[in-house]
Amino acid sequence: MQRRPEVVPIVNAVREFVPAGGVPTAGDGLPPIDDPRFAISPGTRSGRLRRSWLDTFDWRLFRAGLILEYRLTRAGHGELLLTDRDGDPVAAETLTGAAAAVPRRPFLPGALPLGPVRERLMSVTTIRAMLPVATAASTLTEHRAVNTDDKTIARIVVERMTVLPAPKPGATIPGAPKPGAATDSAATDGAPAPGTSDRIAIIPLRGYQAQADRFAELVEQAPGFGPAAHSAFETALAAAGRRPGDYTSKINVELAGDLPAAHALAAILGRLFEVALANRDGTIADIDTEFLHDLRVSVRRTRSVLKIARSALPPSLTERYRPEFKWLGDLTTPTRDLDVFLLTYPSMADGLIGANADELEPFRDYLRQQRTTAHRRLVRGLRSARFARLAEDWQRDLARLASSSRHRPVTGPYAAARIARTHRDVLRTGAAVTEGSAPAALHELRKRCKELRYALEVFASLHEPAQHWRAVNELKTLQDVLGEFQDTEVQRARLRGFAAQMIGQGVPATALLAMGEIGAQLAVRQQAARAEFAGRFAAFSSPQGQARITALTGAAR
Repeated sequence: MQRRPEVVPIVNAVREFVPAGGVPTAGDGLPPIDDPRFAISPGTRSGRLRRSWLDTFDWRLFRAGLILEYRLTRAGHGELLLTDRDGDPVAAETLTGAAAAVPRRPFLPGALPLGPVRERLMSVTTIRAMLPVATAASTLTEHRAVNTDDKTIARIVVERMTVLPAPKPGATIPGAPKPGAATDSAATDGAPAPGTSDRIAIIPLRGYQAQADRFAELVEQAPGFGPAAHSAFETALAAAGRRPGDYTSKINVELAGDLPAAHALAAILGRLFEVALANRDGTIADIDTEFLHDLRVSVRRTRSVLKIARSALPPSLTERYRPEFKWLGDLTTPTRDLDVFLLTYPSMADGLIGANADELEPFRDYLRQQRTTAHRRLVRGLRSARFARLAEDWQRDLARLASSSRHRPVTGPYAAARIARTHRDVLRTGAAVTEGSAPAALHELRKRCKELRYALEVFASLHEPAQHWRAVNELKTLQDVLGEFQDTEVQRARLRGFAAQMIGQGVPATALLAMGEIGAQLAVRQQAARAEFAGRFAAFSSPQGQARITALTGAAR
């Protein structure tokens, strides 16, 4: 029986080197060392290693300065290694049995065993799933660097890494950009992207640091070798055609004030649809709830742009596509509403006083059943011929708009006028709200605020960043209280509808009573938001608040 090769673990090396140009070397991959003080002892151990690097779809770990690596060491055993970007260890976890298989597919950090890795991941990723962003298989050979006394001063680990094909979109890397796609990160600019690469790690032994450093200098000076400019993670990612941070839901379109507004809007609307398409497969696969959230936000932003900027767009474009994007937005609503209930369920259950969490459990079961049904309808819609036609026609028509001869109006003055007008709509609608106004009045104000927020976001590149941040932040404080008021209003109505349906399904009366207590909690939150509204709106509509918007619109002209 053939003995399984022993895996040589890669540890944090003091120095790492690669062949010049990233081209794999022939033979044993060792550099020639011409110095009587040192010698390289032949390989003593060899093995194989398969590893994947994981992050959320929106790169929350990388943006937090962290890198997560999963190493499959042998059948049924694996290791999770969390490091900072410099490779310094943050936390580690050995996984065995069923837990060892978890990182090989999309997973929520809560599925990991209790420990430092899980705790750190959950603090950063919150409700996002971890996905493999690159996977590689390596053969490893360990040699010894020895001095004139034949004492081992360092371990030399030669790694030949082959990057494996990326999984299909929707399975583990939904919506991954194609190789060479533009990104908002330059973290790996200039990194080589070979399918196979060599790397040498010089790992000093305790007590021989100085000699190991001198040996590493010889390796650096050896012909055909040089310091590793990129980590194994960056090299594998580049070979897979990706970059850290290559997805963001932000409208990262740089606009020039003298650009024709139609061309600017084509770029913005195109970027918004890119975000929607990037999240489609993850929404269908139901990897985590944020895929649907980002898709839904991109659709809402699109609908707002089509409304507030319709005077700069061909009427045929807005007339055709406003109903289509309304259909797409309505398609996403039932599933998202149920996601919100399920995401807030733990806090609702914890807040019960007259009932206990066990009595509310039938309600969660009902929500899950309803969500399964709603998600099936959503998937059918996203896979439908109607969606395929929308995607094809919309992108074609935007390309035509981007190359059209429409040169008026110009982006800067047009953006300033749209923002100013939308701002006046917010002030007028808000001023009409009194203590006796119906909830519909606050809902209408919330819609106007969303339109202003989206107008500020899509034209953000025209504004001075600090001024823009202050204006948006102040608007957001008003939106937060309006959102709390409207969301609790909708949830109370949905809760009553759920209860009416559950009565006919033989649900225990205790569950319905617990749901009634949840309804009372929502009513209290809604009243608190209503009481807070006047102060928030007064701050937003104050002379200082209005001056912030005026400063933005003046700068955009």
